Amino acid sequence: MSAKKRSRRHGGAALLVIAFFKFIKGAALIALAFGALSFLHKDVASEVEHWLDQLRVDPNNEFIGALLSKLQLVHTKELKELSVLGAGYAALFLTEGTGLLFRKRWAEWLTIVATSSLMPFEVYELVKEFTAVRLLALLVNAAVVLYLIYLVRQKET
Repeated sequence: MSAKKRSRRHGGAALLVIAFFKFIKGAALIALAFGALSFLHKDVASEVEHWLDQLRVDPNNEFIGALLSKLQLVHTKELKELSVLGAGYAALFLTEGTGLLFRKRWAEWLTIVATSSLMPFEVYELVKEFTAVRLLALLVNAAVVLYLIYLVRQKET
């Protein structure tokens, strides 16, 4: 098998992984958008507190207390904004995933531009508060962008 065919086959598998990842992110954001809409005209903090009680989670936990305090600031306007934003990003991720699945050049470029445009915010968040999850997200996104740039350049030669 020629090196070019091996490279194409390998590139196809990697694109499938990236597309699958985009589909998962899109599905999660759709769930978030609809979940936010389900809280319209409700006291979000009280609803979450009820769920935590049902799951027997200690409401006096430091992290749970901080979450509940922040949720008291969330009202209908914020829920609508969160829902629209989540649906918009879901549409972007699902478009990227579909295009990558069908190996479309435009999807590779869209993914490069969209993913790299959000990386400065990821760096800012990482500097503001370093966590392993934030670092991992940044590294995965950087790897995706670099790989797609490599793939696009390979196709041009």
